Amino acid sequence: MMSTIGSADPVIVVGNGPVGQTAALLLARWGIPVVLLDRRPERDPIGSKAICQQRDVLDVWETVGAGRRIAAEGVTWTTARTFYRDHELFALTLPDHGSSCFPPFVNVSQARTEQILDERIAAEPLIDVRWSHDVTGLEQDENGVDVRCANGRALRASYVLACAGARGEDIRALLGVSFEGHSFDDRFLICDIRTELPGWSTERRFYFDPQWNPGRQVLIHPCPGSTFRIDWQVPGDYDLAAEEADGRLDRRIRAIIGDRDYEIVWKSVYRFHSRVTDRMRCGRVLLAGDCAHLVAPFGARGLNSGVADAENAAWKLAFVLRGWAPESLLDSYHAERHAAALENLDVTSATMRFLVPHDAEQHAHRRAVLDRAVTDRTAWSEVDSGRLAEPFWYTESPLTTPCSGRPFTGRPPRGTVPPAGPGTIVPDGPVRVEGRDTRFRELARDGLLLLATPGADVAAAAAAAKSCAAPVRVLELAAIDHTGALAGAFGADEGEVWVIRPDAHVAAVLTDPGAVEPALHRALG
Repeated sequence: MMSTIGSADPVIVVGNGPVGQTAALLLARWGIPVVLLDRRPERDPIGSKAICQQRDVLDVWETVGAGRRIAAEGVTWTTARTFYRDHELFALTLPDHGSSCFPPFVNVSQARTEQILDERIAAEPLIDVRWSHDVTGLEQDENGVDVRCANGRALRASYVLACAGARGEDIRALLGVSFEGHSFDDRFLICDIRTELPGWSTERRFYFDPQWNPGRQVLIHPCPGSTFRIDWQVPGDYDLAAEEADGRLDRRIRAIIGDRDYEIVWKSVYRFHSRVTDRMRCGRVLLAGDCAHLVAPFGARGLNSGVADAENAAWKLAFVLRGWAPESLLDSYHAERHAAALENLDVTSATMRFLVPHDAEQHAHRRAVLDRAVTDRTAWSEVDSGRLAEPFWYTESPLTTPCSGRPFTGRPPRGTVPPAGPGTIVPDGPVRVEGRDTRFRELARDGLLLLATPGADVAAAAAAAKSCAAPVRVLELAAIDHTGALAGAFGADEGEVWVIRPDAHVAAVLTDPGAVEPALHRALG
């Protein structure tokens, strides 16, 4: 962990859910004191909620000592099966770009994830957790933010990171930001069911129009402890209490699991929303997670995107507070994460148009695609059950230096990743540095990194590093890549210097030694 900054006011993080927890832990890792506020009196460990944790998010959590634990306790799945009525259309096997130590996805309840992150927070002296602190006032000046709470407490912050969740309307109102979008009419029933379903424990299953939910969808995810999360699309006037009372809920469940014992661990009914705020930076207040954007959960883009918000905000706040970067670096938080939110909105809105058609034309299109997909493989790409979460590509970021030799070719095909280049997250792999075996992304997240391929001007890279106030490490790829896997994953050419940000994204790929210093400074805003 970095040394603690001097007498500056702490960063206040509003919202003690997974996004706020992640932000607090990452800020503390950079030596930044944090006060973590939540309006609730205590944690409410109920229900699975956001269960699907993506590989790159596990990687972020590992930087604060939680990723491997969450992965070990979760159920690993690598295959997503899609069905139409009684036909299996296709099965998507998820890729590994590089040699990650984490599986593509693990399923574990949000409640358990929060418990593990709570344990890490309890061991961190720089984080002060305060429950029953409902924020009712935010007043900014040029040096900080005065935060007022409903319990009468007043606190002073250098910056505020608002991770108040989907119900963060009070925070958004205080900041005067919009939250445009719409809500879907159909509702969805969730049941966490403990039972034995042999062969289903390592797969996500998505059913279009099954006979046990005609005209709608069902999604089934495996969870730890022989528990399965089942989501049924139901009509807008669905009445859970009535269905429990007359036995229809039991029949609904048995239509899937058959005549076997089961226990309902948790159940809920919810409605999907697609909304995004117009600003994610409001002076000294940054918005993150569901407080800034809401998307339908098909593809697991909610919590996973929120953790990416937290990491993006944390390193930038830390670099500004430590004097390593100008405050203008924070403008790039909105530029990058708002673009990511719009990407998620576009992807999930397309999914919802396919899952819940709005008009006769959309209904006809969906039926035609599904009918054709039974016998025509070329139709599979048109079947949209949710494009699974993936890191955003900061190719248009003001921090990214374009490279004509490595242009970004747009959103890659479903289930694939773009080639490594400016704006993408780096591939992972085993490396050896000064006799110590570690992973490349662990090195990347220690600060700014200059990675030199064979033939690059290492002396010029080192000189550029010295011109930077922030911590910059210079490493030679050939010296650390003892297995050769990393060079292949990067697709690295001779004579290149890769500028890599503290969130493991590539800021630049350079062949001109004189371009390294400008690219470093650009990466710091």
